[in-house]
Amino acid sequence: MYETIILGAGASGLFLADLLKKDYLIIEHNNEIGKKIKVSGGGKCNITNKILSSKNYRGDNEFIEKTFKKFDNYDLLNWLKKRNLKVKELKPNQYFFNSSNELLNYFKKIKNISFNTEILDLKDNCVITDKGEFKAKNIVVATGGLSFKTLGASAIGYEIAKKLGHNIIDLKPALVGFTVQPSEAWFKKLSGISLKALVRVEGFTYHDNILFSHRGITGPAILNASLRWDRGKIIINFLPQKSVSEFLKNPHKQISTQLPLPKRFIKEFLNQICIKDKKVKELKKEEKEKLKLLNAYEFAPAGTFGFEKAEVTKGGVDTSEIDEYMRSKIDKRFYFIGEVLDVTGELGGYNFQWAFSSAFSAFLSLRR
Repeated sequence: MYETIILGAGASGLFLADLLKKDYLIIEHNNEIGKKIKVSGGGKCNITNKILSSKNYRGDNEFIEKTFKKFDNYDLLNWLKKRNLKVKELKPNQYFFNSSNELLNYFKKIKNISFNTEILDLKDNCVITDKGEFKAKNIVVATGGLSFKTLGASAIGYEIAKKLGHNIIDLKPALVGFTVQPSEAWFKKLSGISLKALVRVEGFTYHDNILFSHRGITGPAILNASLRWDRGKIIINFLPQKSVSEFLKNPHKQISTQLPLPKRFIKEFLNQICIKDKKVKELKKEEKEKLKLLNAYEFAPAGTFGFEKAEVTKGGVDTSEIDEYMRSKIDKRFYFIGEVLDVTGELGGYNFQWAFSSAFSAFLSLRR
């Protein structure tokens, strides 16, 4: 019998194993560790952020803050430094490796891993797999979410939680692009165009690039907006620098020559609101009002690009049923860490930070 069985060889499971050092077994259904680590951040693994707060997450703020008090971004950076794992700020406030392989190579020293092993069932403290039965005093569920299906994502963690009697908050794709209604079909005509915009949703504001695609709209600001969106409208300010009227100062020039936006975008936008590209002095009052939509364009997404394109899963094991050390309040033999919990971060290294912080909290209980 092992002291601890860890289900999943992603960031949270690997970090926990490194902390435990002995008397554990990782059960992993893939043939290698950290497949999601490998592709994250464009292959450079954006591991954490200089600015860290529960406000960067969707989930219970108090639960998240308690976790970060035990292990925050500075603790993670210090852990990396002690192991000569070098990261640098490649984007404002975001820390990356030169290559995600640097972190993966460090974790490859972890030997107690049963690869290509499928979990079939659980019985008390026994994990039943296609390679036999494994017993442990403690079982840690670190199986991740439903996103990145091509990397082997599965629902097993949620199924285990349900079997124990846990409530699962609705699972939805997050950090993902939006499909659009027929009324926004003009977005698709702009496929490939990127511009900086201000996106508002449910009281949250994201100022970053948006990208139009053949399926709808994506880009960093939209991906973050998807974390907060469930249904209803989103507002985009295509000219966050200032109001439309401040740009259209020369009455003798065409609209398109005075707006700092891609020409293709201006053309499709004007078509959408039924205004011809003409001199500003020729604009009627109601047309000037329509142009103000550039500062507050409302639309209701049809849906998202789905789990296949999502970076993370929002929803998960209800944290009200988990103690501050990630231990199940229903069955104290079980722990839940990482993405399987109902805690989801914005872009920028926040989800990796949560993986490490939640694993550390579990470690504090398991080491006793």
